[in-house]
Amino acid sequence: MSRLRWPPYLGELEEAGVGHQHGGQQQGGHHHHGGGLAAGHSGLRHRNRLWIAFALLASFMVVEGLAAWWTGSLALLSDAGHLATDVLGIGMALAAIHAAARAARAGTSTAPHRTFGLYRLEVLAALGNAVLLFGVAGFVLFEAARRLGDPPEILAGPMLLVAAGALVANLIALSLLRAGASESLNVRGAYLEVLGDLLSSVGVLIAAVIILLTDWWYADPLLAVAVALFIIPRTALLARAAIRVLVQAAPRHLPVAEVSAALGQVPGVRDVHDLHVWTLTSGMDVASAHLTIADADQLGQVLADARTALREKYGIEHATLQVEPAQDSDCQPEW
Repeated sequence: MSRLRWPPYLGELEEAGVGHQHGGQQQGGHHHHGGGLAAGHSGLRHRNRLWIAFALLASFMVVEGLAAWWTGSLALLSDAGHLATDVLGIGMALAAIHAAARAARAGTSTAPHRTFGLYRLEVLAALGNAVLLFGVAGFVLFEAARRLGDPPEILAGPMLLVAAGALVANLIALSLLRAGASESLNVRGAYLEVLGDLLSSVGVLIAAVIILLTDWWYADPLLAVAVALFIIPRTALLARAAIRVLVQAAPRHLPVAEVSAALGQVPGVRDVHDLHVWTLTSGMDVASAHLTIADADQLGQVLADARTALREKYGIEHATLQVEPAQDSDCQPEW
């Protein structure tokens, strides 16, 4: 099985999980292979860790919100807002994991129109996280610009204590989410949010120390701006990756031309056309293609070799392959 290879911060979904493959003749016959899609859901095994992180961060979100109101700190408020998106993001991740697992267990018998279950909910949740983060960053920038003209006094002592507690909570949550971040886009989104909030908590601590020692009130709105600017580019990367999945763009680690050439090298294949490669959800790349063969008697062997090539070279466990004799290669794509 292939593994995730994340470029800096996020990048593309690059794991193929577990699924099934089937290939068919032009006349409509097919070969079915493998198990169900449910085994490929990469976030399910990290559900307990997500629950612990959710409860921990939700508690500190309330504490920081109350402390921000008490101390008058915008930096603390921005950190509480960031924690709120962490909580909402992890909550959506848990909801998506639960819904997808439930749909996979039920199969298509209770919802025949959902032939792939609800796996895309995970990606939609990740995109929702990105939208929430953009909203928080925009609010903090607006409020910081207003306060820079006349920064209010801040109770630096309580601000320092609460920020220290939030830092500890974020460190614990980060350790809980680290393993899942390499396997699931949704868990990766939650991980990035917690990472950003951890750095935010460090900044709040620094601002609190500056205010405590120097009474320089500008440290609070300036730190809030720094937190917002830190959030935005990472959020953009998360949103871009989720959108690429939703529009069914070919994953960057699976060049279509290269996959086509690999299928074309399968013994007995004369031509490859109508090739499509896309990501269904975290840990599950899929493909479909038409293969033209010279000899109809080779159909079974061509299907087996093509499946092996896709699985071993690219980690694609779910592929729909239609095989047709050379004289019938003018067929139209079937969906």
